[in-house]
Parts: sequence; structure tokens; C-alpha cells
Amino acid sequence: TFGNASDMEINTKVPHNTFVLTPFHSFTPKKESMRIITGKYKGRHFDIPRTFKARPTTDFAKENIFNVLNGYIDFDGITALDLFAGTGSIGLEFASRGAEWVDMVEKQPKQVAFIQSVIKTLQAEDEAAVHVGNVFKWITPQTDSTTAPYDLIFADPPYALEGLVKLPQLVFSSELLAPEGLFILEHPETYDFSKTPFFVKHKRYSAVNFSIFQNLP
Repeated sequence: TFGNASDMEINTKVPHNTFVLTPFHSFTPKKESMRIITGKYKGRHFDIPRTFKARPTTDFAKENIFNVLNGYIDFDGITALDLFAGTGSIGLEFASRGAEWVDMVEKQPKQVAFIQSVIKTLQAEDEAAVHVGNVFKWITPQTDSTTAPYDLIFADPPYALEGLVKLPQLVFSSELLAPEGLFILEHPETYDFSKTPFFVKHKRYSAVNFSIFQNLP
């Protein structure tokens, strides 16, 4: 039997130096999203499934490298190839900025399905397509692409990828890059491509590194 109101008040007080355990709430990881920075699809956000292991280029790095590329190329009307497309962030940015056509290559079927859904949502089927496949097989002279050569090729491989160092050589020997075309490679800071043929510039944004190459005579 409860006592009077004053007794209840005294009994519910917590003694000094006593720790009170609050109910445990399960932690839900924050959703990552892929954002298109500028162009006709500017500001569009797409939630990335939590099951993805992709490491999308940060908005900060993406915005800065595109600012650099603006000094080399006019995106309007170009053809572009996005290798190791991941979430499609880079390829869709090309499309948003006016590329006539963008091919994206990704080997993970779930990520290909995600990119396809984004293309459909944007109604960009006449501007971009994603292909499930091995990048190393794609960048060969035997590729079945009908839009080659490309004005711009971007590659964001897994940082632990075996053969990453060979990508510039493979891209240029594939003849997939148009004369004066650009190849941009995102890579760990442990790589130095400054002595590689066709190298133009290295840019670093926090922990993200880009090497820029140009198909000049």
C-alpha cells in the first residue's frame, strides 16, 4: 500500500552519486546519400543502400575536381566513360552537366541495379547507361562500345585493387580516349603518377587524390 503524497515524493528521489540507467535505444547508422552537385539535375539526392561497400567520392572532392576539369573541357556535348562506377555519382554528374552520352561500368550487380534505378528516376535513359562487367575487359581494343572514343574517362577503382598502377597505360593503349581527351584517376596517396606518360596534374583534396592525364601528341 502506498503512503501519502509526501512519502511517494521522498521514495522516488535518487540518492546522491547513484547512476541511473536509461533505456537502451538501438543505434541506426546514418544513411549515406549520393548528391548531384550542379547542372540540370542539381540537388537531386539518392539514398545509398547500407549494404553497399562502395566508397563514393566525397562531395568536397567531387566539387573541387570538377572545378579543375572546367579549365580543360566543356562538358556540354561530350561523351564520357565512368569506370568502377560504384553509385554512379561521377557518371551522373557528367550527364547533369550536359554530356551527350555517358557509359558507366560496374561489376557488382546490386550497384548496377541502383544506378539503373537512378537513371530511370531522372528519366536520363537517352543520356546514360550502366553496364555490368569487368573494367579490365572493357578497356581493351575489343570493347563493343559504339560511342568510343570518349572525350573523358574517369576511374575510381578500389584503393586495394591489384593492377591499379597499370590503369593509365591500359586506358591509353585501348584507344578509347579521343585526341586531347582527358583521363582522371582517383587513387590513394601512396601512388605517384608524375612520371607516367600523358600525366598533366595531380590534385589532392583531404585524403582523396586525383591524377589527370591528357591524350596529347
